Amino acid sequence: MKFIADVMVGKLARWLRVLGLDVAYSNKYTDDEIIQVAEKEDRVILTRDAGLTKRRTKAPCLLVSSGNYKEQVRQVIEEFGLKDFAVFSRCLECNVPLQAVDKDEVFERIPPFVYLTQSRFAICPFCQRVYWHGTHANNMLNRILDRN
Repeated sequence: MKFIADVMVGKLARWLRVLGLDVAYSNKYTDDEIIQVAEKEDRVILTRDAGLTKRRTKAPCLLVSSGNYKEQVRQVIEEFGLKDFAVFSRCLECNVPLQAVDKDEVFERIPPFVYLTQSRFAICPFCQRVYWHGTHANNMLNRILDRN
């Protein structure tokens, strides 16, 4: 399932990406662009804008009810029956699937402590951002799952 989020739910878009979901997002998209992309790429529109949900579009649209990103994530998961997430598999900035890389390939781009303590790394093939599953990853998951 693929989504597109408007500017009112940008934080939701990022957290859905953490879970590995494909979420197109730009804070520069107009409503017309969102509808166009959603229809062209078979994406569900996520918005808090009731006016956008009432516009005539072939794309399905979910009116996100809460202003709290944790509740927003829960609403999307429940509404679409999502499970079996590919956590930390997409770039949080670009939405592009990450590619595993050998730690020696990113040696000069990560802190020395990270190089010494982590064994698995991934890189975004588009923006070249480097990712690893350190304590920050667990903290992010705990935050979204309300475990802290």
